[in-house]
Amino acid sequence: MKFIENGTVTSPKGFTAAGIIGGVKPSNTTKRDIMMIASDTLCTTAAVFTKNLVKSSAIIVTKKNIENGTAQAVIANSGNANTCNADGIEKSERMCELAAENLGIDKKDVIVASTGVIGQVLPIEPFEKAVPQLAKLMSAEGGSDAAEAIMTTDTVKKEAAVEIELGGKIVTIGAIAKGSGMIHINMGTMLSFVTTDAAISSEMLKAALSEAVEVSYNMVSVDGDTSTNDTLAILANGKAGNEEITTRNADFKTFTDALTELCKKMAKKLAADGEGATKLIVCSVKGAKTAHDAKGAAKAVICSSLVKAAIFGSDANWGRVLCAIGYSGCDIDVSRVDVSFVSAAGEILVCKDGSGVEFSEELAKTILLEKEITIDVRLNDGDGEAEAYGCDLTYDYVKINGDYRT
Repeated sequence: MKFIENGTVTSPKGFTAAGIIGGVKPSNTTKRDIMMIASDTLCTTAAVFTKNLVKSSAIIVTKKNIENGTAQAVIANSGNANTCNADGIEKSERMCELAAENLGIDKKDVIVASTGVIGQVLPIEPFEKAVPQLAKLMSAEGGSDAAEAIMTTDTVKKEAAVEIELGGKIVTIGAIAKGSGMIHINMGTMLSFVTTDAAISSEMLKAALSEAVEVSYNMVSVDGDTSTNDTLAILANGKAGNEEITTRNADFKTFTDALTELCKKMAKKLAADGEGATKLIVCSVKGAKTAHDAKGAAKAVICSSLVKAAIFGSDANWGRVLCAIGYSGCDIDVSRVDVSFVSAAGEILVCKDGSGVEFSEELAKTILLEKEITIDVRLNDGDGEAEAYGCDLTYDYVKINGDYRT
């Protein structure tokens, strides 16, 4: 497996995309906010969505459209979540119709998604004008424009692609994602669209996505809020020419492993670009009694506001890490816990067997001043391990969310 330089959602064969300034928000005249992705043939598909009881109308429409396990295109917008609106389903269905009419496909083969402010009526007029233009702009070079068009408070585009070999054929998997705030472990966590030219049944695609998401997107938290619009969808068009994956064979494992690594890379991009964030936090837990315990401990640490604030301040306050592990609800012997802080500047042990050890505060601060910090937790009680991804908690998080609607 290798990551492709400048890889994106249109890296796999047969996929095109575009993003355009559509003016979903009346004040927006400079930012792309409507995008489409399409395959030149029908795809198998799978998706996972938010578990929030309050859901975007786009999710309701998409779930219905992909019940048969197929799709051919995605249309999405930023600037308006199309959530908690009486006419929301009607608007999402119209978005699908517009995409279908201009791409020459069936409206039931369109995945629709929206992201942005909740509770504001989504204007359909920008789509009526923009979608015909979008269809003319669709190209294999349009993946980055599509990634830009789904950004809200994101500061950078999030995209990547990998290549693997299946049965002598080169298979590519590409992805884009958005997410900066209202991100918390409980799938989806954001909007993300994944494409592949692999030949794989919808059943196996769903199985692969379920495995990948559990150790990637579902291990991210920025602020403890699970969005109403979270959608992760994958489309596979079979253009690579590999033998179709229909069982959990060796090719399924190779594909799933690559999809997992791609999703982990995207998960880190999401966490690193958390609203107001200055640092990516990775909590690596090893030696747990079970994988479940490892996941629970890692999640508790990266979700802790006190841990996040300490990392922002480059303060080696390891007691907050142990505190989070202690309330995680997992089966852990705290008298065996070791904690180290690790970054490009070095590594320092701060806790051994559940107790503090002498360490250089100066070195610790130097380590914690880096942009990516790993909190290395060793539970020394089994073989379970997991990673979770988060970010520091800064003054800017409150500033951004204090006037988000304006």
